[in-house]
Amino acid sequence: MQARHPNGDIRQKKGSKQQMIERISRNEIRRRAHRFVKSWENAKNERSESQSFWNSFFHVFGKDRREVGEFERAVKKLGERQGFIDLFWPGQLVVEQKSAGKDLEKAADQAFDYLSGLKKHEKPRYVLVSDFQNFVLHDLEERAEHAFRLAELPDRLELFDFIAGYDTRIHTGEDPANIEAAERMGKLHDALAESGYTGHDLELFLVRILFCVFAEDSGIFQQDHGFEDYLRDETREDGSDLGPQLAQIFQVLNTPESRRSKNLNTLLQTFPYVNGRLFADFSPMPSFDSGMRKALLECCAFDWKEISPEIFGALFQSIMNREKRRNLGAHYTSERNILKLIHPLFLDELWRELGRAGKNGRKLEAFHDKLAGLKFLDPACGCGNFLIVTYRELRKLEMEVLRRLNPRKKQRQLSIDVLNDMAKVNVDQFYGIETEEFPARIAEVAMWLTDHQMNRALSAEFGAYYVRIPLTHAATICHGNALETDWQSLVAPEDLFCILGNPPFRGSKWQNATQRKEMKTIFAGVRGAGVLDYVSAWYLRAAQYIQGTRICCAFVSTNSVSQGEQAGILWKPLLEEYGVRIHFAHRTFQWTSEARGKAAVFCVIIGFAAYDAENKWLFEYETPRTELPERQRAGNINPYLVNSPDVTIERRSKPLCDVPGMFTGNKPIDDGNYLFTIEEKEAFLEHEPHAAPYFRRWMDGKGFINNRPRWCLWLGQCAPHMLKKMPESLKRIEAVRRFRQNSKSKPTQKLSETPTRFHIETMPEGNSIVVPQVSSERRLYMPIGFIGPETLCSDKIKLIPDATLYHFGVLTSMMHMEWMRYTAGRLKSDYNYSNTLVYNNFPWPEKLNGKQTQKVETAARSVLDARAQFPESSLADLYDPLTMPPVLLRAHQNLDRAVDTCYGKRKFTSERERVEFLFQRYEKLKRSER
Repeated sequence: MQARHPNGDIRQKKGSKQQMIERISRNEIRRRAHRFVKSWENAKNERSESQSFWNSFFHVFGKDRREVGEFERAVKKLGERQGFIDLFWPGQLVVEQKSAGKDLEKAADQAFDYLSGLKKHEKPRYVLVSDFQNFVLHDLEERAEHAFRLAELPDRLELFDFIAGYDTRIHTGEDPANIEAAERMGKLHDALAESGYTGHDLELFLVRILFCVFAEDSGIFQQDHGFEDYLRDETREDGSDLGPQLAQIFQVLNTPESRRSKNLNTLLQTFPYVNGRLFADFSPMPSFDSGMRKALLECCAFDWKEISPEIFGALFQSIMNREKRRNLGAHYTSERNILKLIHPLFLDELWRELGRAGKNGRKLEAFHDKLAGLKFLDPACGCGNFLIVTYRELRKLEMEVLRRLNPRKKQRQLSIDVLNDMAKVNVDQFYGIETEEFPARIAEVAMWLTDHQMNRALSAEFGAYYVRIPLTHAATICHGNALETDWQSLVAPEDLFCILGNPPFRGSKWQNATQRKEMKTIFAGVRGAGVLDYVSAWYLRAAQYIQGTRICCAFVSTNSVSQGEQAGILWKPLLEEYGVRIHFAHRTFQWTSEARGKAAVFCVIIGFAAYDAENKWLFEYETPRTELPERQRAGNINPYLVNSPDVTIERRSKPLCDVPGMFTGNKPIDDGNYLFTIEEKEAFLEHEPHAAPYFRRWMDGKGFINNRPRWCLWLGQCAPHMLKKMPESLKRIEAVRRFRQNSKSKPTQKLSETPTRFHIETMPEGNSIVVPQVSSERRLYMPIGFIGPETLCSDKIKLIPDATLYHFGVLTSMMHMEWMRYTAGRLKSDYNYSNTLVYNNFPWPEKLNGKQTQKVETAARSVLDARAQFPESSLADLYDPLTMPPVLLRAHQNLDRAVDTCYGKRKFTSERERVEFLFQRYEKLKRSER
């Protein structure tokens, strides 16, 4: 008789409970499998080693091979030829063994030939072929093929449940925790929440269930799938007794074996003592129904043992939110980005240190002790992704140390006690702060699960099944606000090795009232700090914490902390008051994740400390979307992530050099009453022809770039007697007056007294250079142009009245473009140009002769002439990298060369060299200004 698994799997009906208990335990099978792997890792010869190999193989599963199968069973193959099955278990298994390196596909063909010579009741379900080091198991009933290496046997034991006498169980796949896992746990969460089981109790319950489903799939529990089996077989289908049964399981997991009741259910006795920290707190159990029970069993049926550490956080945060569940991965830092941070922060140097130790036992022991003493803090840990990956990488280092310390022991199985003494790196070296309780608890459990994964790797390496149960060590995860918590209360600075993480990015305009208050407190006395992103607070807190220490820090941040106004405001106190120096940095790259939809965020990684470093590294990306960066050595890394002196660029009211001033365009504050499309203008003039002389072309940033001008009704200088003749215009004036009066801003209310005038009025009498405030980061050159007095510009355009072709040429050149890329702010990924920050700080050429100036003007005119060849094309068309005309590109390149010579350079070999030169020149000009 067969019973169907909730996920569609077929399982054989169980025998008696007593029979199940008498079978060899899953953990014992796993221990024997590790010993088997070590014993046979060098086997090669079929003739001399085959039978001993298979006798040992069956012993792993608690079976005496002689009781179930025979060697060299004679059978007629296809074509009536005589053959001999290497190992035959009637009704179950045919084995074909070959020497190492032989073709297993041919071996399988040979084994299948034997099947035709068997009687119907002898035909097996499984065909297994092997060359000692490789296995391929063919499941004829499921039409499935499973290939694996000898070393992977301890992780593939379920395939051989039929040997051990366990139910045949086929999972939905061997995927790590992924979308399907989130959906299953999400269904359980939703079912519990809909029943009224919510809040802290629900969160704690899900954390405990997470541990149990992982523990039963990965060998922490003695009986593989014991948790699922108990819930399925010992609880009613209607779910009415499931809550009390779970409460009893949790109590057992919290009780040492020696203190358990002698009358306890025998099945419950198989569960190990975990510890009193995970299951100690009393929490009411939910009241289940059949649907809730089914949702829980479906979670159990998923294969959790290969769950990926980097997905823990996103997976279980997504459980609490259906929208996040559909977009799993957009809300966490990918492992790829975590490794970008931890490699230069500490991991590369640790591997180099291990390399210097070589095989010297004394040095290796000292290095091992060092690893066991390193402590890490993530002060915005979320679900612990950074701590998890860091711990895993530290354990990999330890594994290599143990390989070098035990070259001979590696060839034989070690005792668990020896392994326990060997493994020194543990989860209690890790600290985190998280503002929400559920992620904090997930982080703590995830560290235990990662620890067990690494213990399995250690088991595979040294041939003994090693598990740390009970859980006597734990990561210290503080549930609290990192900006209000005293970090020293978790770990003393003199004991800490590194601070790392991914603090929240929230921009200044998106912070809530509490966050603004926190920022005001932390940055008290820092001028202009109101524009800083929330992540900036972690930089300042870290700088304060690491004073007088050798602690290294690194954060993933939005690139705004190294650009524009924020860079100067944040880094000035870090550099001058706290002595912070940047040791490495990844310049702007696009945030990547494994999500179905990816978060469009542009980030930097900045590593820093309160002391200087001899070796500094910049990681440069060809474009923000490039996967792999180029690593470059730097003499100094400044706040703009440039290999140049430490400078901070602050807003200034006048240009640093002797050039015309740049001004912001007009700002009407008119609620749109004075602005018209061409169609709206024509319709208005049909009713109000007297208004025609007062219309001016109107250009905002998008209109300038896309050649889509509008019209503005400028009445600021219209005489009162004319206004009286224009009733439709008077209606507009009155609408503007009321709009301003109703504003919450007192300055705007004051403007209602002069409703025909603009808040900002910039109306040059001659031609002006125009620079759009916002421009796409895709463009090699930001579109800049000239405009006449007949056109009014909005405040989204910057104007330079009375400027010359020379000024246009320099501003349109690559020198100014690269300066802008580093000093301008950003709107998402677009450049956000500022006259007070970018233009007024730009280091112009000095001491030019007439010939140099003339050369720039001639090249600038060529750029305008090249544009004029395409009168139907907008600046957006002309400067799109895909459609930019070659003639225009060549004109710009000639202009670049002309401007470069003004700086005394014949050629710059890279963007990096150009920017470094500009920052050095800026620093020189600032010194001379003092």
